[in-house]
Amino acid sequence: MGTRWAVLPLRVVLGVVFLAHGVQKLAESGLAGTAGFLGALGIPLPTVAAAVVIAVEALGGAALLLGAATRVAAALLAIDMLGALFTVHLGQGFFLPRGVEFVLTLLAGSLTLAGLGAGPLSVDAALRRRSG
Repeated sequence: MGTRWAVLPLRVVLGVVFLAHGVQKLAESGLAGTAGFLGALGIPLPTVAAAVVIAVEALGGAALLLGAATRVAAALLAIDMLGALFTVHLGQGFFLPRGVEFVLTLLAGSLTLAGLGAGPLSVDAALRRRSG
């Protein structure tokens, strides 16, 4: 498979997870419910923050799946996970359901993709081949 292809399973799985979480927030809580949750955490401008979180997770997850603008999407998702870590999960222990293990895993994967990019089977690679 080679090391160039090693990011593919990470990118696809992270894409599915983030896309699912963004869609879940929108479908189950809606913008108002997500904003209410963020407001209760003391997040300023909770409606704006909720829209940003939903968009970053849903659109960023879709971008990872496609391997499109991967470094940017992954960096934004890493910032999203840092926010979740420091506002919700830190101080809740290590293990799920409230602990940091899942958020740290998503953060590490996002940082990895932000650093390495999408790999050869991606929109990003196709655009590079086409322009080069």
